[in-house]
Amino acid sequence: MVRSDARENRARILQVAREAFAEGDDTSMNQIARLAGVGPGTLYRNFPTREALVLAIYEVEVDRLVESVAESLTTLSPLEALRKWTTDLVDAMRKKHGLGDALSPGAHQAITERTYGPVIAAITLILDAGKRDGTIRADADARDFLQLTGALWRAASGPEDRSPSMLALILDGLSVCRSPSE
Repeated sequence: MVRSDARENRARILQVAREAFAEGDDTSMNQIARLAGVGPGTLYRNFPTREALVLAIYEVEVDRLVESVAESLTTLSPLEALRKWTTDLVDAMRKKHGLGDALSPGAHQAITERTYGPVIAAITLILDAGKRDGTIRADADARDFLQLTGALWRAASGPEDRSPSMLALILDGLSVCRSPSE
């Protein structure tokens, strides 16, 4: 069992590193340890390499996103929950891409394999809610949706953020067409 102070140190390191990497990719591991208020030994015991730290940051973000689905569905319609969730996912993918320079091809593959299943399950949960209430097409597939959203982070990182309009097109394609008499 992990001691509470060790869990707190790990969480603080992850938070500080996430913020530091968001500001720029050049923050050193020693700077992260100092900002987190821990010694280098504590940092390296938790994250032996910069790559391990980057992977952990991304995993925490994906876990947070996956866990947010159920709550979103209690307050939003399935399509609005999907819009909000996808916007958050695109932001996470953009951050992952920004951190990607620190990752080896093997690490990219490992994080993709580790997060693919939970992300597909989260999308499926939202799509199924929309299928049940009749707002999302019966043939909507989580894998297809994830493939389409892969282009959104690229659109969001250009000089003009096209991701909201692209997401609107994707969601319109998922929506059940209603006849004017309904």
